Amino acid sequence: MRRNRRVKILATLGPASNTKEKIAKLFEAGADVFRINMSHTDHDTLAKLVQIIREVETEHSRPIGILADLQGPKHRLGTFKKGKIDVEVGHKITLDDNDAPGDESRICLPHPEILRAVAPGDRILIDDGRVQLKALECSPNAVTAEVTAGTKLSDRKGVSLPDTEIEQGAMTDKDRGDLEKALQSEVDWVALSFVQRPDDMAEVRKIARGRVGVLAKIEKPQAIERLDEIIDLSDAVMVARGDLGVEMPLEAVPGIQKQITRKCRRAGKPVVVATQMLESMIAAPVPTRAEVSDVATAVYEGADAVMLSAESAAGNYPVEAVATMNSIAEHVERDPTYRDILTAQRPSAESTGADAISLAAREIAETLNLSAIVCYTASGTTGLRAARERPARPIVTLSPVARTARRLALVWGLHCVVTEDANDLDDMVDRACLIAVNEDYASPGDRLIITAGVPLRTPGSTNMLRIAFVSSDGMSAI
Repeated sequence: MRRNRRVKILATLGPASNTKEKIAKLFEAGADVFRINMSHTDHDTLAKLVQIIREVETEHSRPIGILADLQGPKHRLGTFKKGKIDVEVGHKITLDDNDAPGDESRICLPHPEILRAVAPGDRILIDDGRVQLKALECSPNAVTAEVTAGTKLSDRKGVSLPDTEIEQGAMTDKDRGDLEKALQSEVDWVALSFVQRPDDMAEVRKIARGRVGVLAKIEKPQAIERLDEIIDLSDAVMVARGDLGVEMPLEAVPGIQKQITRKCRRAGKPVVVATQMLESMIAAPVPTRAEVSDVATAVYEGADAVMLSAESAAGNYPVEAVATMNSIAEHVERDPTYRDILTAQRPSAESTGADAISLAAREIAETLNLSAIVCYTASGTTGLRAARERPARPIVTLSPVARTARRLALVWGLHCVVTEDANDLDDMVDRACLIAVNEDYASPGDRLIITAGVPLRTPGSTNMLRIAFVSSDGMSAI
């Protein structure tokens, strides 16, 4: 199965899409990677979904990526005596560590790490910013705050702190248990929520030990301030616009999206644009014009993947949502201005052998109008560097490691194929030509360019480039 687009589609699974029949239809409609949200998924369900996805993968003979999205720290209010209270601008209320039900004068905030961290003047946003407070007086056990916006507070509403860096790391005890189960189930990616600082990545990387790709979700202002360091310690990054739009001015989010996308492209790290991309398709069979433009903008920017959340997890039209996103991406990539925009934003090659080879492969493939760039990779590095160049010619990525091919399913432009390892250089070239023909990326008489690391099976050593002619039997003639 060959996609007619370079950007990848990430579809979230949920009650509307958790059967084998629906997952197969989502894949056929265009989903390349499936997201399992651990906020709503127990360990038995996770194992079941992974098994179903692997069955669909086998039936379609295509590697499919799986991302387990860890919940991260969720901060919520306690309860009220009457379930809710009315407030108005200027209303003063105390948030404290007393677990007694609250009233108009005080409310329990069962998070001592917040009470210790909040300083006078800090904003406290409740219920996705519908109610906004400003801290006036602070102590280790209580914060007195004034309402600056909003009319109602109720039980267990979420709390966000855009001005406060909390000492607590991004991983909770639940996340650690979920991560261990995700590793046992052999998912391909884990996403870390509410990253604030580079150190937040350390614990998950220590536990993962390279067995899974680690994706940092950027959804807090503190992460923006140290974005370069977080990108450096991540295998991929997600622009999580939902929570980011709560804690930052809405008008700032589009610019931040572009900033993150371009920084990730420069670093050669996959970047996913997520949240509310086709939100109206939760209840409607077609999106709004603005949503179509939103998806198109991410594709024009050269994002590696675009993501569906509730649209595919709980909506009435999950398959239609994926098919619509697929259609938008295909149309954008056929637009003559698409290639011009990608080229204008292409970062300079880094001064490494792998980047020099990838740059040369792109330029030769485009100058000679070759059929495809074929990359051999065991670790995934060669494929990532090829994708960083955003070439006009297709990229076929061959790997003897199924987990590598699945992980690369998230990366822009890579058509991944799991194949036996080559015996030697000639076998590698012959195998590349044969697979390119079988996967409909080349025909007899065409030429390919092949990149790999020599000696073979040496991870991260991309140092070879070769042009091959496809003979009449589909094998290399040169």
